[in-house]
Amino acid sequence: MFDPKTLRFDAQGLIPAIAQEASTGEVLMMAWMNAASIEKTLASGRVTYWSRSRQEFWEKGATSGNQQVLVELRVDCDRDCLLLQVEQSGPACHTGRRNCFYTAVRQGDEVEIAKPMA
Repeated sequence: MFDPKTLRFDAQGLIPAIAQEASTGEVLMMAWMNAASIEKTLASGRVTYWSRSRQEFWEKGATSGNQQVLVELRVDCDRDCLLLQVEQSGPACHTGRRNCFYTAVRQGDEVEIAKPMA
């Protein structure tokens, strides 16, 4: 039986979690989770992160409607990072873009490679 307490959390009790669209493999975002947010995610099927700035649980899409439904949770080999395969509705990024990785560094310059979704 999986126990979140077996994971390797940082000094603040957090672990990085990368969200990936399950159907396409697109990397959507990275956020932080703690043992309790992992338990909430597994129990509800909706991804819940830990907000470092607000110091509270953050269920993705609770206010925006852009939910992440968990398809599969994967643990890396060192047990210090998570990969969340999800079904994303709408943009994953708070800027309105499909993913948070919309800035590329090309030949030393930052280039915006994605506009907000309409």
